[in-house]
Amino acid sequence: MVKPSSLVKPVSVTRIAGRYLAHQEGLPKLPVPPLQQTCERYLAALTPIVDPEELNHTWQLLEEFQKPGGVGERLQKGLEQRAKKMENWLSDWWLQTAYLDYRMPVVVHSSPGVVLPSMEFSDRQGQMRYAAKLIAGVLDFKSMIDNETLPVEYLGGKSLCMNQYYQVLSSCRIPGTKRDNVVNYALDKRPPTHITVVHNFQFFVLDVYNSDGMPLTVDQIYIQLEKIWNSSLQTNKEPIGILTSNHRNSWGKAYNNIIKDKTNKESVRAIQKSIFTVCLDAPLPCASDDMYRTRAGVQMLHGGGSRWNSGNRWFDKTLQFIIGEDGTCGLIYEHAPAEGPPIVSLIDHVVQYMKSSEMVRTPMVPLRMPQKLRFNITPEIKKDIEEAKQNMNIMVHDLDMKVSVFSHFGKDFPKSQKMSPDAFIQVALQLAYYRFYKRCCPTYESASLRMFRLGRTDTIRSTSIDSAKFVKAMDDPTKHNTEKVALLDKAVKVHRAYTDMAIRGQAIDRHLLGLKLQAIEDLAALPEIFMDTSYAVALHFNLSTSQVPAKTDCVMCFGPVVPDGYGVCYNPMDAHINFSVSAFNSCQDTNAARLAQALEDALLDMKTLLEQTPKAKL
Repeated sequence: MVKPSSLVKPVSVTRIAGRYLAHQEGLPKLPVPPLQQTCERYLAALTPIVDPEELNHTWQLLEEFQKPGGVGERLQKGLEQRAKKMENWLSDWWLQTAYLDYRMPVVVHSSPGVVLPSMEFSDRQGQMRYAAKLIAGVLDFKSMIDNETLPVEYLGGKSLCMNQYYQVLSSCRIPGTKRDNVVNYALDKRPPTHITVVHNFQFFVLDVYNSDGMPLTVDQIYIQLEKIWNSSLQTNKEPIGILTSNHRNSWGKAYNNIIKDKTNKESVRAIQKSIFTVCLDAPLPCASDDMYRTRAGVQMLHGGGSRWNSGNRWFDKTLQFIIGEDGTCGLIYEHAPAEGPPIVSLIDHVVQYMKSSEMVRTPMVPLRMPQKLRFNITPEIKKDIEEAKQNMNIMVHDLDMKVSVFSHFGKDFPKSQKMSPDAFIQVALQLAYYRFYKRCCPTYESASLRMFRLGRTDTIRSTSIDSAKFVKAMDDPTKHNTEKVALLDKAVKVHRAYTDMAIRGQAIDRHLLGLKLQAIEDLAALPEIFMDTSYAVALHFNLSTSQVPAKTDCVMCFGPVVPDGYGVCYNPMDAHINFSVSAFNSCQDTNAARLAQALEDALLDMKTLLEQTPKAKL
């Protein structure tokens, strides 16, 4: 299945009175694009990635599909009816198909990690102080959510849906043996007032509010973290958390087994209900500066394996902040409730808060000892933990990762050429891939649908007829530079146009998925276009990409979505670009470091081309 992006359990139940609701109700509903438009655009998207014979076959299927009174028209009407009845025709379907029905482990395959700037902790007190400030910063952000004072975000002058912010705190994924679900405790009559802290594989409940409802000060949190640290010094504990990294069916089965025991059930529930989780990680072996970022990236994605910090997690938790004793900091989030931008917005707020927050004089109120969560480990659970450790270590060895900083230019250069920085980077990625493989591949870039109520994402298909023309011409000695510049300019403009179309709800991927799911819901025969080779090729995203811009100098990382693919994420800053590239070692044909290098070369070559070519009247 395609790279995740979705909405928490039929969340039309998010009835938060006041400003938030008024804002949400003012948002337009996600449209259902016209059928003919999607069919035409689908054919155009297939042109650079399937062979002419296959394309011709698909064209015939699409002609048949669109016939007046035919299958396509019937499914389209069904979708339009669904759109009338629901707040968002897509969001529940997307949550199910992209996330909750997806049975691969959330680790690497679904949950993104974020690497924050590394810290210099001279001692573990430094780690505790940082953690205390970070927790206070998240609680400060939470107060804006609770009081509905979060500033509404805008994109191109249009206000955006803020729903995802109400889904990321006090929520958790619950495994099932066939499908998962997501619970959100923020809406309970008595919302949670605790976080979970995990250290040396041991989980603690830390109450972060005083009895008067005020959050603990940084100083108070620090004192409580010290208590946790001092009562979890033994490192021989069973890493119960590693179970959450297993294949979802296996974890679902183990989960049902664990919660048969009353103590276990209460402990698990305390983790699930917590506002978020903080992982106090053990230090990793030293690495060179060059390798540091890459190692930090994998540390956020999977924890380094069972010998290191992979057991120091509860991967089903929506938000887990990771603070290593060696200064490696970041987070990992479970993708079902939200996309990257709301998470990054929270990070930006917390980072700002930590710069300004200093220890406040604390009232001398004795604080309760944080409660250690107990687990009764039966031989069967021990066996499940061993299996999860082995599977985790296989995943760790299979992930090929490169996190790098492109320091030659940032958003500044494409802007000086009046080009969209995102489109410029995406075209460079097309060039890098083409140089490596001598072909164009299906490419996924996520586009936000938050202009619409409960909107999640659609796909920007970065491989276009025009990007293909440019990448083929770029290294062709028979082509003049002026022609290459014209082709580059056109490729960038076409990408920009596809992006605008996608954020207005007029892209093709979610519409096609909707038509397919409508057929399944109608218990009708699946239309041939969905059993066609072209459809399988179109959804085999060798490049799964995302731009996640932030004010903070951080970078998001995620795994590939196909065995022979890459996951590429980037944060374009003004004068540099942070990149993460992932692949699988088990695939002989992919190599993260080589693609990262090819991407760097492509960006520089495109800049040189533009600088050396006198401006023609384009």
